[in-house]
Amino acid sequence: MSSQFGFIDIILLAMFAAFIILRLRNILGRKTGYEGKSKNRNGYFPKGMEVLQDIEKNEAIRSGNIDEDVKKNFLKGANIAYEQIITNFAKGNKKSLKNLLSKNLFADFSNVIDERKKNQLTYETTFIGIKSSKVLEFKKIENIYKVTVQFVSEIITCTKDKNNKIIEGNPEIIKSANDVWKFSKNMWSQDPTWYLVETTKK
Repeated sequence: MSSQFGFIDIILLAMFAAFIILRLRNILGRKTGYEGKSKNRNGYFPKGMEVLQDIEKNEAIRSGNIDEDVKKNFLKGANIAYEQIITNFAKGNKKSLKNLLSKNLFADFSNVIDERKKNQLTYETTFIGIKSSKVLEFKKIENIYKVTVQFVSEIITCTKDKNNKIIEGNPEIIKSANDVWKFSKNMWSQDPTWYLVETTKK
């Protein structure tokens, strides 16, 4: 008799445990495909990444029709990345560039930096600021997302030879730069960073 009651008690406890587990899952929710561990969850696009993180749930974004708030948030991070890439390229800082560029683009930038070093050239750049930036295009190709951004900025640049003689540019003149850059991210990747994959000038 006692063994029968023990068996029923076990069944009741198992059913109660299953009920608690189901309730917890409903309250806490499930992990999504892009919630992997990362030292820096927000990467270089702090607010833009947060907005686009749940991109699969947003029908408007899936179709490529992102609204103005999403664009503004994305541009906050893109502007930071733009300045970092411009200044680190001028300094020849490959380590910092590697964290912001795709593999192919990093190889191109590295070759230019190595060529400058080989010819003993110094590339000086003073970043004044960004006058404007805007999202030109948003594309989704399977799990790859690409955002094309136009930057209009003001910079001072000049190139000097080994004798510190200016061979290109002017260290006293501010010039306007009009760049169109394309950023990309694999939304299934645990890496939260949007990488620069293509650059063109207008």
